Amino acid sequence: MSKVQLTRSEPVIAPAAQSTAPALSSRERLGVGLALVALYIIWGSTYLGMRIAIESFPPFLMAGIRFICAGLLLYAFLRLRGHAAPTGKQWGGATIIGVLMLVCSNGMVSFAEQWVATGIVAIALAAVPLYSALIFGLLGRWPSHFEWLGLGLGFVGVIMLNLEHGLWTNPQGALALLIAPFCWSLGSALSSRFSMASGLMASATQMLGGGVALLLLGVGLGEHISGWPSTRSWLAMLYLVLIGSLVGYTAYGYLLRKVRPALATSYAYVNPIVAVGLGALMAGEQITPIGIIAMLIILTGVALVSLRKRR
Repeated sequence: MSKVQLTRSEPVIAPAAQSTAPALSSRERLGVGLALVALYIIWGSTYLGMRIAIESFPPFLMAGIRFICAGLLLYAFLRLRGHAAPTGKQWGGATIIGVLMLVCSNGMVSFAEQWVATGIVAIALAAVPLYSALIFGLLGRWPSHFEWLGLGLGFVGVIMLNLEHGLWTNPQGALALLIAPFCWSLGSALSSRFSMASGLMASATQMLGGGVALLLLGVGLGEHISGWPSTRSWLAMLYLVLIGSLVGYTAYGYLLRKVRPALATSYAYVNPIVAVGLGALMAGEQITPIGIIAMLIILTGVALVSLRKRR
């Protein structure tokens, strides 16, 4: 994952409100398509980025530094563009969502990657769409029949990938990977229930609030950086800040405002494909015929979610 979700990641920052508009303009459809592609590729690669970063940075401190840097950059940019400063109530709401999604999800993903392979972490985070469908359903937005079918196929594909690659972890990593997808989904669902700034300012404040909480957690657990981080860890951190956070979370927030939750969280089914593929290219992992079939099933599930019948 987060992930912060490495389902981070990756691993998302939710907007203050979610649109239920029945139709999108041509420009909006293009934006949705680009945002989906960005999440599918970017958040699939952040699992490897987090693994490289924690070679030199402790997991919670790494995540805290990442989100504080990304949040400060986005906040400063928006303020220079004339956006109003958030109110105290909006900061409070953003911090609550930031803790759920960044500390309890993305932070847990970084923590689990100390022992669990990146591809397996991404597979575990593929439970995000299912949790999201159930939580949003309890809030009155149940998935359509096509979405349920797509979610089911995606889950079957994820199970096949899981069985193919095996899940090895210790109890701490296993618990972290149970908490992460649920908290990410809960934060996404509750984001519309709290008072927060609009648009990208919501993302900036959530990253800042969650980032500070991650730093405090890391310090409280006794984490510290021993020695100067390696060049590859610095480069991974730079990628996580600029691409994984600024681009990825902004795209996710846009999707939550424009499309239904099942489609917005469909990245969690595609990220394992990207993560496993990167593992094969960069870590020598093997992709078997069963793995290829599982990936095709996952893509079919995503297509069904994307092409659902309009009500």
